[in-house]
Amino acid sequence: MLEPPAERPAVLDTLYCPKCAREVTDPLTCGDCSAVICRVCGTPLEAAADLGMG
Repeated sequence: MLEPPAERPAVLDTLYCPKCAREVTDPLTCGDCSAVICRVCGTPLEAAADLGMG
């Protein structure tokens, strides 16, 4: 019997791409190093809370 695919864990922090200068709601995770990166440009994302913004 097939099991349903595991759901991705919900992202708790708002992520921000410094290169695209935008909030990212659909990040990618690197399969080699598990870094969370921007789907558009590939830049590692930062938590908006860590940037001291709003």
